[in-house]
Amino acid sequence: MGKMVLVGKCWQESKLLWHIAFPAILTAVFQFSINFVTVGFVGHIGVVELAAITVAQNVVEGFAYSVLLGMGSALETLCGQAVGAGQVDMLGIYIQRSWIICGATALALVPTYVFTAPILRALHQPAAISAVAGRYTRWVVPQLFAYAANFPLQKFLQAQSKVWAMTFISGVGLALHVALNYVFVTRLGHGLFGAAMIGNVTWWIIILAQFTYLVSGCFPEAWKGFSMLAFNNIAAFVKLSLASAAMLCLEVWYYTAVLILVGLLKNAQLEVDIMSVCINYQLWAVMVALGLNGAVRHAALGCRMSWVRTSQRRPGSR
Repeated sequence: MGKMVLVGKCWQESKLLWHIAFPAILTAVFQFSINFVTVGFVGHIGVVELAAITVAQNVVEGFAYSVLLGMGSALETLCGQAVGAGQVDMLGIYIQRSWIICGATALALVPTYVFTAPILRALHQPAAISAVAGRYTRWVVPQLFAYAANFPLQKFLQAQSKVWAMTFISGVGLALHVALNYVFVTRLGHGLFGAAMIGNVTWWIIILAQFTYLVSGCFPEAWKGFSMLAFNNIAAFVKLSLASAAMLCLEVWYYTAVLILVGLLKNAQLEVDIMSVCINYQLWAVMVALGLNGAVRHAALGCRMSWVRTSQRRPGSR
């Protein structure tokens, strides 16, 4: 009988967890697929273009993406604690604080986008690939700031268990991205520049949709407008963000290092193209793990803080 009760409780907890985890995983996969779709359409332009966009996305953009995701991950911990402690009003302050930090980080990362070509040449990558990749990264600088805005928005909505809204927005954004690439890159022949501009448009549509949802009045307790309180205690927030970023970056930069080493081989263009397909499929699996990890952390923090509040309310508790 005791085993049946335990199994029943585990089943209930599993359903609650997957209620958050499944849409979080879909969101991560949809958003990652935006760049994957871009690679697919650019691959029909030429071998050099495919190799260049692969290196740009996995080395330069991948570096920036992992840093910004790590810097935004501190918000995941703080939002979970705030919701568990019943301090929902702090979520609006936390997300603004995270925007400030992620925005400053994105600004500091801009030179890596502007000087991609010389950076890749210094890493002994083929000259043709480095030149094309350098042009592409300069065109997609707006995406860098979209990442900085996106990760705090994700953590805020996830803390409120509004993950299906993120999934819907990301899914629509991905579908729009495919359609625009087909029209402007495949049919109208705007090439690599068109693919870069479409990526910028897609990402900022997703950001604006999420921000509109945030300020639409659906979160009256959590979002009370912009506040100067966001600038308070920035140093402690930065320390927590740096710790989160360090752990994540060490995990993600493995793929960057592999691609750089592949670029040193003979017939580097073909080798990079092949490796990029393998890495992108692997990163899809990583997105699943990241979505599940975020849901588990959110659930664990919420349970722990709820237990703390319950303990404090018991008679005789201090």
